[in-house]
Amino acid sequence: MPTAPTTKKQLLLDAFLIVFGSFILAIGYSLFLAPAHISPGGVYGLALVIREVARSLFGLELGLGTIALVFNIPLFLLAMKGLGKITAVKTVVTFVLVALFSDLIETWSGGRPLVEESILCSFYGGALLGVSVWMIFTAQSTCAGTDTLARVLSRAFNTKVSTLIMLIDSLIVLLGLWVFQDWRVPLYSWIAIFVYSKVVDALQPQNPHKSVFIISDKTQELREVLIGQIGVRGTFLHGQGMYSGTPREVLFIIIERKHFAMLKKLVKDLDPKAFITTADASNDSMPLLP
Repeated sequence: MPTAPTTKKQLLLDAFLIVFGSFILAIGYSLFLAPAHISPGGVYGLALVIREVARSLFGLELGLGTIALVFNIPLFLLAMKGLGKITAVKTVVTFVLVALFSDLIETWSGGRPLVEESILCSFYGGALLGVSVWMIFTAQSTCAGTDTLARVLSRAFNTKVSTLIMLIDSLIVLLGLWVFQDWRVPLYSWIAIFVYSKVVDALQPQNPHKSVFIISDKTQELREVLIGQIGVRGTFLHGQGMYSGTPREVLFIIIERKHFAMLKKLVKDLDPKAFITTADASNDSMPLLP
């Protein structure tokens, strides 16, 4: 689905969200979760498990971000077709920054947690992950790894991103239990994953689509603007005013949430009196444009 041209202001905002979100994500991993041996699922949870195996069997000390980067690259290639070119470029920048920040913070901290209590590490680590992932998603990027797969799968199966993240990451948590041989690992890890998913869900509720009804006296003009600038298509429904009995045309479309603010602005700029109402779209499908 084509979008309106990206402005310089939007690019700067996206760059800020990606850099700052990547930094917060690295803090969550390097100062809270990894030092407390909390495997939060995802690529970094898997990286934590692999680092422990390399340390115990081979005496190797590997950087958490470096290991994650090795896994993020093939996962990114697997999910790349579903991301689009711009999002794919942003994703590469994001997971490279997260890996770099993670190793730098870990080196600076000496691998020590910011707080000693594991329950605080799991709670605040999960919260930081949730906030950072929301920022990165807002910039139309991903962190590769499981959140990329979750985002792609959410489009295919119309399922909440947070739910898919929890399911995928729980499998990795069980792997952490097998490696660390400590029941506290999965228990604290599931707390972190739960907090993480709830923060993402609260900040970015998904289903990724909304159904939109627009009642306007300028439906034909709206049709040209919406198709030309956002690339959406929909259906005209023929209705009748309840009070006046006047025939009216109602424009019905399904649109991704990320495009709704732009759609609303375009409609209001063209017809300030237009009536717009929305609802979450359930079990919807988005036909491809020819």
